[in-house]
Amino acid sequence: MPDRPQVVLSGFGDEAAVNKTAVEQFAAMSAAGLQYYSLRFVDLGSGVKNVMKLTKSEITDLRHIEDEYGMNVASIGSPIGKVKLRDVDDGTSNQFVPFDRYLEKDVARACELAHAFETKLIRGFSFYPPKGEDPREHIAQTADQLGQIAEMCHRSDLTFGLEIEANLVGQTGELIAELHRRANHPALVTIFDGGNIISQGYTPEETFQQYLAMKPSIGWMHIKDYHDPKAAKGRSKGGNRHVEEDALKHFVPVELGASDHERILRDFAGTIPQLQQKLTKRGIPGVILDLEPHLKGGGQFGGFSGPDGMGVALRSLCRTLDKVEIDYHLRDFDDVRAERGF
Repeated sequence: MPDRPQVVLSGFGDEAAVNKTAVEQFAAMSAAGLQYYSLRFVDLGSGVKNVMKLTKSEITDLRHIEDEYGMNVASIGSPIGKVKLRDVDDGTSNQFVPFDRYLEKDVARACELAHAFETKLIRGFSFYPPKGEDPREHIAQTADQLGQIAEMCHRSDLTFGLEIEANLVGQTGELIAELHRRANHPALVTIFDGGNIISQGYTPEETFQQYLAMKPSIGWMHIKDYHDPKAAKGRSKGGNRHVEEDALKHFVPVELGASDHERILRDFAGTIPQLQQKLTKRGIPGVILDLEPHLKGGGQFGGFSGPDGMGVALRSLCRTLDKVEIDYHLRDFDDVRAERGF
């Protein structure tokens, strides 16, 4: 009987902590059985900071706490790409930064952090087009900028993951796949997120088709789902309806969501062995499923599930993986004994 495909489980640590402290994050994540986490927001004693704002001493302190809890960074959960594509007043509060400066300052900083935390992955986004404009009109500029970001990551032996999300140029599976195709860079992959698609008003079938469009470019997945009591009627592909992200209140565990993760993961299982080989060559530990549940709320730059919500979301994912025959690892007694030197 052939071996079942296996994934690496991770989660955004700040989702599990009420006050975002490192100790809270790692206590909740390790108790749930996880050994990997994605780093986004953290409080090391001087207030909550985005990972991009950490000082050298804070990085050192965080690494020590990681070691105490046996945690490893899966990805840098950076906000790279969540800025305006063009310097126009479109009624949003999104920032614009001239791209050359953005590349040399922010993207370079994300690369430094990835090395500091010994991860090969940086999560990012595909820029905000002017509100109300068709994102398809901005594919060329966005792909060019993403190619430059990927090249900077590549020179640092890193991989840049492009997350699908509302209001960005890469807001649908077809658009983000086209960005990947045009950028055409080995250090660029896409990040599938069913919750970020279904919450835009797409039907389960439309969400599956968007997954299929992304499938050849997927490097890893974010795991969240959404179920609006008002059932989706579907949206036109590549539409430009603005989504008020702070108003999204219906995120749920994967078993309760409208994305049909069971169908998606059952199909994805066949891709895992080949993708794992590709990722391993780039120094990545495997195919990562990264929990970002937003069970108690989500917004433009983060979300919250609480320690209980993270546990609920993880168990829901594990039950789904069991159904589709994808293996995974959670901490067990052997791991505890190994950390104690037995």
